[in-house]
Amino acid sequence: MKVILNQDVKGQGKKGQLVEVSDGYARNFLLPRGLAKEATKENIFIMKGQAESAEHHRQAELAEAQETAKRMSELTVNLTAKAGSNGKLFGSITSKDVAEALTMQHHIKLDKKKFVMPDGIKTLGITQIDVKVHPGVTAKLSVQVTEEK
Repeated sequence: MKVILNQDVKGQGKKGQLVEVSDGYARNFLLPRGLAKEATKENIFIMKGQAESAEHHRQAELAEAQETAKRMSELTVNLTAKAGSNGKLFGSITSKDVAEALTMQHHIKLDKKKFVMPDGIKTLGITQIDVKVHPGVTAKLSVQVTEEK
């Protein structure tokens, strides 16, 4: 019997897959527990529509992420901080600081976890940092740190 899985079933498949199982397993275990539904023409049609819809959403998110990455590569975020005479900062500029400044200056809201800055920025000047906008899409962002007066 062919069924469409409503949830992941160990040894059978993932949610949304069309699988062939024995009649007894389907009638006595999968269907009563709501783990699967019978693979009628209508249910198969609905499953294909949902898969196409999910793929369309993934493509739209990817396109939006690429556009954001392109915009970010042309931007410079300006920050000020206190520094010593040798150009080293007292403390450091963190990913949270950069995320807030990006939102305030350029109206691009990103989570601080998307900025790749293991140690932060500790010197004055322009620094290029990587931003993981989407899985597989990475942008370079220029951050200019000037001395606070």
